[in-house]
Amino acid sequence: MALYTCSKCGKKVPWEYPVCPYCHTPRPTTQASTESKKPEANKKTNGGNMKTWKLVSGILCIVLSFFVLLQSCAAGLSNTLQDNGEVGGSAGVIVAIMLLAGGIVSIATRKGGKGGNIALIVMFGIAAFLGFTLAGSYGDLVIWSVWCLICAVLAIICLVKGSGGESDD
Repeated sequence: MALYTCSKCGKKVPWEYPVCPYCHTPRPTTQASTESKKPEANKKTNGGNMKTWKLVSGILCIVLSFFVLLQSCAAGLSNTLQDNGEVGGSAGVIVAIMLLAGGIVSIATRKGGKGGNIALIVMFGIAAFLGFTLAGSYGDLVIWSVWCLICAVLAIICLVKGSGGESDD
């Protein structure tokens, strides 16, 4: 049975009914006019998914930044005491700062446009690069760098899709 969505009340109505039985609004003249509205609904859903990603990843980044900062201070102290010339602790502090900043930007711009996504790509990209290249024996920094890389890739996807939360929810 073919259904259409009433333009006034939003309820599903069988196509055979010439008017909506709930609010008495006349049905559209053709089925094509109701089908053309489906992609817009999908766009809103996708925009909502990206907003959710930005909120969740932003919160996770802020929480992880404190954990990474604590670990990095310990690794830096260990590197200093061993006098081994590694800079994993210092790189970890920079990654922690980028995680904190990226988390704040992610939450603040979840409803915004392209600028927030570009900022996220740059911040998480720098954090991932520094983490991978300067980790040394600080193996956990590679894990945090992978998280930064995942966030950068998702920000790229959000930018390419153009749905960085720009839908009018």
